[in-house]
Amino acid sequence: MIRNIVFDIGNVLIGFEPMDYLTSLFGEKKAVRIAEAVFGSGYWQELDIARLRVGEILDLFYSAAPDLQKEIKEAFYRIGDCVTRLEWPVPLIDSLKEKGYHVYFLSNMSEHVKASNTAAFDFVSHMDGGIWSCDVHTIKPDTDIYKLLFDKYGLIPEESLFIDDHKE
Repeated sequence: MIRNIVFDIGNVLIGFEPMDYLTSLFGEKKAVRIAEAVFGSGYWQELDIARLRVGEILDLFYSAAPDLQKEIKEAFYRIGDCVTRLEWPVPLIDSLKEKGYHVYFLSNMSEHVKASNTAAFDFVSHMDGGIWSCDVHTIKPDTDIYKLLFDKYGLIPEESLFIDDHKE
């Protein structure tokens, strides 16, 4: 029997469309190169894991596209413009809780993105808890992050439904 609903956050409970965002700022050609340097390089995951300082992460982004350093910096510090608050998560979470489910989150998310648009994350206060990757220094799909969630809240995996936008 399912007792717990565990949500991912990015592109599940918030909108996060980096290509649309980057294209709106810099046009399609530059957006593709910036996206490759920031999101396609593997360095974005380092931000979510939070083992490096922001300056170190930016330097990694810059190294992937040195001629776009100014644009990468602007996109990084305006990332809150890419995070979109959705209207339906709070009513859905409240409805699930009224039906007796426990509702949690498990998200690969950096402190930088969380702080960039706090209004978009208003649903978190309606949940029973959750884990941010930046707080535990590991990311999905590493099994450790799931174990941390189960252990922290005493959840039984077979009683938990996980909703994510990535198959892995």
